[in-house]
Amino acid sequence: MTPAALKKVCLGLPGAKEEFPFDASTSVFKVAGKIFALSALAGDPLGVSLKCDPDIAIQLRTSYPAITPGYHLNKRHWNTVVLDGTVPDQLVREMIEDSYDLVVAGLSKRQQEKLHWIGLTRNL
Repeated sequence: MTPAALKKVCLGLPGAKEEFPFDASTSVFKVAGKIFALSALAGDPLGVSLKCDPDIAIQLRTSYPAITPGYHLNKRHWNTVVLDGTVPDQLVREMIEDSYDLVVAGLSKRQQEKLHWIGLTRNL
């Protein structure tokens, strides 16, 4: 997955915005002011940190060496994925969508309705 593709997937989700609250090189993708993805898009290697259900996070880390506990994040709820080609792009897209869903699930019903969110629909 390229930096442009990663950014497109993140910004393609309803209400998603890109901000730079930490520094000019770290893209922080948010929905309703809450973070669902972080990436240094110019990083080499490219990586992304995503929120994840704790049980699924462990399974993913066991299955893919490129998926590790979240870098500088709550390691129970966040994974960092090195996008080196060893994790299929489709799985990365699903992980981004699941991260987004976990964040939106914590929003108020009104905020969820504004996003036309239908709820958590998939487990990885």
